[in-house]
Amino acid sequence: MPLTTAFHGRRAALAFGAAVGALLCTAPLGAAAQDKYPSKPITLVVPQAAGGANDAIARVLAQRLGEQMGQSVVVDNRPGAGGTLATAALARTKHDGYTLLVTADSAHVIGPALYKNPGFDAVKDFEPVAPVATAGYVLVAHPSFPGNNVADLIRLAKASPGKYAIASAGNGTLNHLIGELLQKAAGIQLQHIPYKGSAAAATDVAGGQVPLSVQSLPSSIAFIKAGKLKVLGVVNEKRVAALPDVPTIGETLKGFAQAPWYAMFAPAGTPAPIVERLQAEVARALDHKDVVDKLAVVGCEPFKGTSAQLGALVQSDLPRWARVVKDTGATVD
Repeated sequence: MPLTTAFHGRRAALAFGAAVGALLCTAPLGAAAQDKYPSKPITLVVPQAAGGANDAIARVLAQRLGEQMGQSVVVDNRPGAGGTLATAALARTKHDGYTLLVTADSAHVIGPALYKNPGFDAVKDFEPVAPVATAGYVLVAHPSFPGNNVADLIRLAKASPGKYAIASAGNGTLNHLIGELLQKAAGIQLQHIPYKGSAAAATDVAGGQVPLSVQSLPSSIAFIKAGKLKVLGVVNEKRVAALPDVPTIGETLKGFAQAPWYAMFAPAGTPAPIVERLQAEVARALDHKDVVDKLAVVGCEPFKGTSAQLGALVQSDLPRWARVVKDTGATVD
């Protein structure tokens, strides 16, 4: 996925001057903090339930970072309100580099458009550390569903508007919004059923309680391989390596594609040397074969980039998803 970091010359010059001034004022303190860091365990807060893509990615990353940095790195799942509750709490956490956010784009750049008061500013309240991974997403159905692909779903849904239900990880989550985009693009109407996490939604679809869901591959790949879910289409722009024979939704609905991303953030005010150390450690982890292999098993890929590039991505995605929310009429009822 390309990242853009274009800045107007005047703005860049001002930012550079301010950064140099800040560095001159704080260099001794920052160097001391960097020398001692980390001196105790680090917590990666995941604002989604266990079993989903963000959880799987964070656990792979935590294990490798712990080995690299010589300290325990633990994952703390804090689901609720589409990820906004934990994100808001993290924004108020001590900015010392020991409590970090590993989050999905849904919580960070979609939540602010869905919730009147999400409790945080996605730009002002956080220091971007680094992108971490992208995930494969799929439209899945229970094996008893009468269609086998996206064209079948569109035909069935148009014949019976509102008859078929689609499960999500909860109101305001990425798979909720992808489901809304799909309905708008296809001109169909599905009944949205929000769950408390991707794993719970996938389990109920596999159990036949709900016929459809948009799922990340980490939350659904085991069910797919066991024949308990069938895949109607891949959400991403290109077919995913884990399911090379499954067409993308865009092969039926031209132009339809999403590329969900996951990234690490620190509370605003975290010392620059610590952010730089973390960015370097994440990049190093993503180059490690064991990390690449473990991500591939769950349908994910490393997504390398700098702090500045992640900041630019957030800035560009906020208005894009705000338009999606407005155009689809998505709500958090």
